[in-house]
Amino acid sequence: MTMRKTLLPLSVLLIAACANVSSTDPQSSTTEEPLLGDGIFCLHGVPSAQPKSIGVPAPDLLPPELIQTVVAEGSNKLENPATVSVNAGVTTTVSYYGFAGDEPPVPVPGDVQTATHKVEATKTEPDKNTYLTLTGQTGPDAGYDYGTHFVYQGHENSTSGALGAAGYITRINLDADGPHKVTLMASADKTGKLLPPIDGSTWNPFAQRLMFTAEGGAGGGAYMATLGFPSSVENLFGSMGQGGFEGIQNDSAGNIWIVEDSGGPTSAGAPHAKVPNSFIYRFVPKRIDDPRFGKLQALQVISKQTGLPISFHGADTDTLSTDVQDLHTYGNVFTTHWVTIHDTGIDGTASFSANALAKAKLATPFKRPENGQFRPGSGFKEFFFDETGDTDVRTEAGSAFGGFGGVMKLSQVSPTADDGQLSLFFLGDEAHAGFDNCAFWSSNTIVFVEDRGDTLHAQLNALDSAWLFDVTVDYSNPANQPTRLLAQGRDFAATLDSQLGGQPGFQNDGDNEITGFHISNGDPSTKGILGAQAPHPFSSGWRVFYTAQHGLNRTLEVLPNKSVPAPFFR
Repeated sequence: MTMRKTLLPLSVLLIAACANVSSTDPQSSTTEEPLLGDGIFCLHGVPSAQPKSIGVPAPDLLPPELIQTVVAEGSNKLENPATVSVNAGVTTTVSYYGFAGDEPPVPVPGDVQTATHKVEATKTEPDKNTYLTLTGQTGPDAGYDYGTHFVYQGHENSTSGALGAAGYITRINLDADGPHKVTLMASADKTGKLLPPIDGSTWNPFAQRLMFTAEGGAGGGAYMATLGFPSSVENLFGSMGQGGFEGIQNDSAGNIWIVEDSGGPTSAGAPHAKVPNSFIYRFVPKRIDDPRFGKLQALQVISKQTGLPISFHGADTDTLSTDVQDLHTYGNVFTTHWVTIHDTGIDGTASFSANALAKAKLATPFKRPENGQFRPGSGFKEFFFDETGDTDVRTEAGSAFGGFGGVMKLSQVSPTADDGQLSLFFLGDEAHAGFDNCAFWSSNTIVFVEDRGDTLHAQLNALDSAWLFDVTVDYSNPANQPTRLLAQGRDFAATLDSQLGGQPGFQNDGDNEITGFHISNGDPSTKGILGAQAPHPFSSGWRVFYTAQHGLNRTLEVLPNKSVPAPFFR
């Protein structure tokens, strides 16, 4: 038999020569050049975003070197369904991973949506993923071995319908069989109060607690939860306050960093642009194993115009201010300070508004930052965080004032330093907009995913994408562009929900959203803090997860496509 040799381009054979290029057009690309994967493998960028077509589902598109598999979806039955009381005595049974029990998961043929009658279940919206490898974990079935690999999530329930503003925590048991695949860990805190919709999550190895955040504005805040079943959940309103908290991360010193997403008001002069209204926080615990006591600080940025802190004034003066434009201009480097806004040793442990105190202490507001991570290998000295922006092509802010979001880089001499420097890493535009979750793919590459929302999807006829950025690249040069790692499609349930979204009383979101993009080896020790080790996806235990929120509410694992010929993989 004659063996056929496949001749590959030299740029593929030479891993170090892989190019970091892709199109700025969300709909098309003229390049098929591969992307450097830090010596692990090369990836070809996905050429274009998936279009938003009325009534037409679309598949997710990944580079040919990658595939994905569902690890849990909305129709997975919980192994321990629970009935929770919400909305003034109305009770709802939570029976499925991604659906409440108020209506059937999909509409019954012939049923009609009305203002008083809902045709489908309220979606529970699993959000940020936290992957851990653990031993000795138990569940409702005392005689069952739940394995050693788990994904924890909070659920960001729709704030209407039978669930009201209630959330809960689940654990995906990756090693388990179908009946034991998903465990409901908690739906109330240790006082019996229902949990709010939950957004962010991480593992705090110092406190040996899962950390969760709720984005509910003045009703939001941070929680900590035990690993054991059932999980005991405690709010941290007295130490970290309340606000629209979303991203949450530890650093090597035991501090807890929180990224707030609180949409601001608009003004008559800029009705489609929100005023910067959200803050970056650092909680410094009195003892690193106890987040109930310590100092909450907020990031303050010094104006290049006045030498004074860039602070909140109001919609009419902040949305299109010179300071906001400066923050979104390449090449500007700003001095930063951490200002203490609350200290439990002085101010006590009563609940407080973190957002209000940050404004009062002249911290600097941003345009809806949602998540951030430390660069591996930096010694927790470099923190990258994103801004989502206005998610509306009509934004009067445009790119120049952060209307399409962007990515900021905060540099400090140590994670405990009081001072640092802030600069713009990437300025969002119509092709790269609405950044949300993020995860480092390697020491030099980071993934930011989009959450454009139904409005921007329709305006630009483009669904969400996940972008891979090289942190060593200067993106002020238009020739340098991130590479599209994922063009998210739209499952059939989200396609239906997008159409039902115009019906009176319909309670669910439409198009799918990429959330919970997470890369981890599951190490529960302090060595496993995100940013402590250089990630190596698909090797040495490193795994990649994300959730396609809305619609079918699928959580997926990204895997290497072994059918792609060497030398893509080493």
